[in-house]
Amino acid sequence: MSNVERVVAPDGAATRANDEAIASVEEQFTLLFNRVSVGMRERAAGVHPDLQPVGFKILYSLVRSGPTHSGSLAEKLSTDKSVVSRQVRILEDLGFVERRVDPADRRASYLVATVAAIEKVNEVRASDQQLLYSNLRTWDRGDVEQLAALLSRVNTPGRARGRTR
Repeated sequence: MSNVERVVAPDGAATRANDEAIASVEEQFTLLFNRVSVGMRERAAGVHPDLQPVGFKILYSLVRSGPTHSGSLAEKLSTDKSVVSRQVRILEDLGFVERRVDPADRRASYLVATVAAIEKVNEVRASDQQLLYSNLRTWDRGDVEQLAALLSRVNTPGRARGRTR
């Protein structure tokens, strides 16, 4: 029994055709997620051979978003605080993250990406970005805009299920 046969609703040809299209989307997402996973490992290794993909994810978030409390970072990345704590220690040892006292609450600290981290992250992302842009520049502008809109729908909780709250 195929994945489509397992989940296809039995109530008509139109629903079955739609479910088959959804199964095709699911397959494409699987391929995309596998490519992203490999890319994360490669980016992490490009920053430092000892850096794990989750460490790169943390570091990238700090580079992109700026100083952040570790609890907020764990929540933003949907990662356990203990994982963030271990990875931050590694990133500190590698010279990629510093802790700075929060002036609003001297008991707390912010995590800050170092200049070296910002340079390395930007360096490893540049080739990925160049590949993406060169690929999508061959598409019609409308197709690129449609892709962005559809991905936005998928990435917006509730909207993907037809709710627009």
